[in-house]
Amino acid sequence: MASLAELYRAARTAEDAEPAPTAEGWAAEPEHSDAAILKATGLTWDAWVARIDSGPGRSASHTEIAAWVGANSDIGGWWSQGVTVGYERITGMRLPGQMPDGTFTVSRSRTFPASPDAVRALLEDDAARGQALPHVTATRSSKPGVKAPRFALADASDGASLGTLQLAFDPAAKGTKVTVTHEKLPSFAATGPWKDFWAAWLAAVEETVADQASPK
Repeated sequence: MASLAELYRAARTAEDAEPAPTAEGWAAEPEHSDAAILKATGLTWDAWVARIDSGPGRSASHTEIAAWVGANSDIGGWWSQGVTVGYERITGMRLPGQMPDGTFTVSRSRTFPASPDAVRALLEDDAARGQALPHVTATRSSKPGVKAPRFALADASDGASLGTLQLAFDPAAKGTKVTVTHEKLPSFAATGPWKDFWAAWLAAVEETVADQASPK
């Protein structure tokens, strides 16, 4: 498994990269497969893209495209929304994880064998958080005591902004489910590498929590 340092470098490098097209030449994969959309709507994705391109086109809003699909087919409202989202992903109009402001958000979760209070105390402590995130400075941007604390992220070496981190601590059957949400990523190409980084980071933090919880 790649080290956190390697995963961090990969995530930073990917921020300015152009996303590679899929095997079909799409900007991103739609949620539903070609076979599923053909079975449900009677048309393949390529057929839907051609049809919508000749209708409202790529300058139309999500609402306008969904309304047009619904008015010009008999597939119903749910599939009209599904076709619209798939069209936006294929054409790059709205990629997975993309927010209305054009930035991207990713999340990763892991269940820790400790209480929510214990995990929260570790990750809200400035010194402990600094050790857990050696490549990043995380400055609190929310008030103390909020349910899901937020932090402004920056590169520890050059101070470059890395977006916003939100942490959530939810009770689970075997401890605490910790969810990391990283907002304000600049590109779709960065989402995959940052997901890998946060998954590895959560695994590393879990080891720390387990070590602290084990009898000495």
